[in-house]
Amino acid sequence: MARRKPWEVSDELWAVIEPLLPRHERRFRYPGRKRIDDRKTLQGVLFVLYTGIQWEYLPQELGFGSGPTCWRRPAEWQQAGVWEELQRVLLDRLRAADRLDFSRVTVDASHVQARRGRSSPKVGPSPVDRARPGSKHHVLTDAHGTPLRVSLTGGHRNDVTQLLPLVDGVPPVRGKRGRPRRKPRELDADRGYDHDSYRRRLRERGIVPKIARRGEPHGSGLGCIRWVAESPIAWLHGPRRLRTRWETRDDMHDAFLQLAHCMTLARKHPAF
Repeated sequence: MARRKPWEVSDELWAVIEPLLPRHERRFRYPGRKRIDDRKTLQGVLFVLYTGIQWEYLPQELGFGSGPTCWRRPAEWQQAGVWEELQRVLLDRLRAADRLDFSRVTVDASHVQARRGRSSPKVGPSPVDRARPGSKHHVLTDAHGTPLRVSLTGGHRNDVTQLLPLVDGVPPVRGKRGRPRRKPRELDADRGYDHDSYRRRLRERGIVPKIARRGEPHGSGLGCIRWVAESPIAWLHGPRRLRTRWETRDDMHDAFLQLAHCMTLARKHPAF
């Protein structure tokens, strides 16, 4: 059996995605040009995401549609909340399949260089890359390394500024009888998140903070459970389009990031 390309959308996954896409009814008298199939367009967007190719060089013989068409759809679907809703549906299915563990979560961030969009709000001088312009991808994962929430900020933003938005942004995860889960029991983080005020806010939310403190010697034991944060970051940076930021607009780069999050969740489920 031939291995499926990463930009190919299976019938099972498309059955989940299609109901979430906005509907566009054609006019009766002046219908205009027929809209290109959403599934083919999505595969074209995924092709650009994974290969890093420029939009204008999108191969027409693959049937994805034109580059400008595929360029417009991610922002349109991002504005319609498609990726956020798809993440919620996939998380529900993962919990129903016993693939989520809310006993603890781990938070981490990774820096990517920005070749364009230097004047964008979510691009800034990185303190770890000689003040070169870049962005940060922040990830919150469960105990198995499944990303629960991802976000985008400028490279100059402190990691801890996204701690509470990531925790509060986890949607209510259903999939089993009883109340939906959205709050872990504990949170693990490295020294970049060492702020007592944030520890207090986590405790107010009923979450036990386990954050390494600055100035203390290594060997706290958090490394044996924090390694799961590196796995989703590697998955998110597997697509070439996310290894370096080429998008001028923040919403376009964030759309790629959220789409990569969705595809990572889909790979975690045995049905997709």
